Amino acid sequence: MSGFIDVHGHVVLEESMGAAGAACGPELGNYPDGTTFFRVGDWRLDGVPYRESLFMQAKLRLEAMDENGISLQALSPNPLTYLHWIDENDASNYCRTHNEAMASLVSEHKDRFLGFAALPMQNIGMAIQELEYSVKELNLLGGYIGTDFGTDFDDPQMDDFYAACCEFNVPLFLHPAPSGLDGPLRDPRMRKYDLDLVIEFSYEELVATSMIIFGGVTRRFPNLDICISHGGGSTMLHRSKLRLLAERRPSSPEWIREPGEFDRELDRIWFDCHVSGREEFNFAISQLNTDRLVFGTNFGGWDSGAAHYPAEMIEKLNTNAKSLLRLDSNI
Repeated sequence: MSGFIDVHGHVVLEESMGAAGAACGPELGNYPDGTTFFRVGDWRLDGVPYRESLFMQAKLRLEAMDENGISLQALSPNPLTYLHWIDENDASNYCRTHNEAMASLVSEHKDRFLGFAALPMQNIGMAIQELEYSVKELNLLGGYIGTDFGTDFDDPQMDDFYAACCEFNVPLFLHPAPSGLDGPLRDPRMRKYDLDLVIEFSYEELVATSMIIFGGVTRRFPNLDICISHGGGSTMLHRSKLRLLAERRPSSPEWIREPGEFDRELDRIWFDCHVSGREEFNFAISQLNTDRLVFGTNFGGWDSGAAHYPAEMIEKLNTNAKSLLRLDSNI
């Protein structure tokens, strides 16, 4: 394969519009002056023409993939529509509609697209059922969920979900969503200047990584492949301090106080290396396990781009992606 395998490409699916009910939507529409809006409940994103963009036009996406040297792309739910805080039945209906539409899109372009499933994480049992259906009946890759849905990643309730991911032999991808869409707004300051897209996301990724490690998730489920977006946010910056926290603070579990245990568990976690800068990429490969790094772009998004990835990394990142996504090593 001459181009990259990109694991970070969100889509918006026409079939999913309104699938969570009239109150939640989602809805694509136009104001009287023609300006577009995208609505989730009472929240609106103005001025983004999704229907005319590569988020909804496969032809435009494929053309842009060719221009950017991407041979294969894993498509994933739009973070604006994880819908982890709405009624569980509405969420389940939405996820089923979304996932069937995702499978249909992938089936039309099997040589270029793969797909991830949206899951109703407000009910772990429903999430497991949807994951099983999506993997076994729709041939999707695995689950793609947010980082905040009311149950912490170290909560014992999550163990059945992790066990299901292992049983079905599929990866689990984590990617934040802006708070306040269908759940609680964490910090109103993050809404100014769209700071949530950088600061809040980075915080959420760091918290998710830390909860998974300190909570012993990767230790209890050594075959669980969790991939966290954007290089784990602030994780790589705080690796040394988290190590000290693990080894020195009395609140740390006893097992992680042993030297080397924190690093061993961190190195089990996968990260996509969409970090938006050559210097940041170099820092990521200095701080994270390079056998667990995969290529990502946030394709078509405001911060998308692949120019900072050195050509010599293509083979390494693609080999990693094939392992993570359970792809044939010969593709």
